[in-house]
Amino acid sequence: MKDSVIVLSGGMDSTTLLHQERESIACAVSFDYGSNHNTREIACAAENCKMLGIEHLVIPLDFMSKYFHSSLLEGADSIPEGNYNDENMKSTVVPFRNGIMLAVACGLAESRGLKRVMIANHSGDHAIYPDCRSAFVNAMGEAMKAGTYENISIYAPYTGIGKGEIAAIGGALGLDYSKTYSCYKGGEKHCGKCGTCMERKEAFAIAGLQDPTEYEE
Repeated sequence: MKDSVIVLSGGMDSTTLLHQERESIACAVSFDYGSNHNTREIACAAENCKMLGIEHLVIPLDFMSKYFHSSLLEGADSIPEGNYNDENMKSTVVPFRNGIMLAVACGLAESRGLKRVMIANHSGDHAIYPDCRSAFVNAMGEAMKAGTYENISIYAPYTGIGKGEIAAIGGALGLDYSKTYSCYKGGEKHCGKCGTCMERKEAFAIAGLQDPTEYEE
């Protein structure tokens, strides 16, 4: 039964969830909020949705790039290099991004008579991004239920697992990860040095998969 909306960035995690839950997804929504990598991610999201025959919506949130502070919104040169556990990666936080996106997706779900909103946050996000942690997801889920006639719920199956495990799920599904994009700098090729690129490399290694990504280095 197609009863869900998925928040789809076009990165590895949400694309894996898209393929894994394809039978229950009525539509996918990507948000254009002005990040360095939005254009390339959204193109990947559109390609995967077309492949699966799933409706794809792109909703602009341009106010975020105008009023919010984050290196993710300030050009490729502002993106720090290094692992996610490095203190400087906190500069990539876009304040309450997932809260805003989930709220919009919740309204979309209720408008269409759907029951769930899917999001692909995972355990590797927890150290840096407060709105990826289980406490936030659970609280947001309760708010969505309380604030909708249809008691819209959140489905976040990857909250307790890492990106390597997600990559393994995608590998088992035969997902083509060359049709996903991660790099925070937003270049034609992945830079290979920012936190998302390093995490992407590590995920394929953990999953025992060949990395199909083109890196600058």
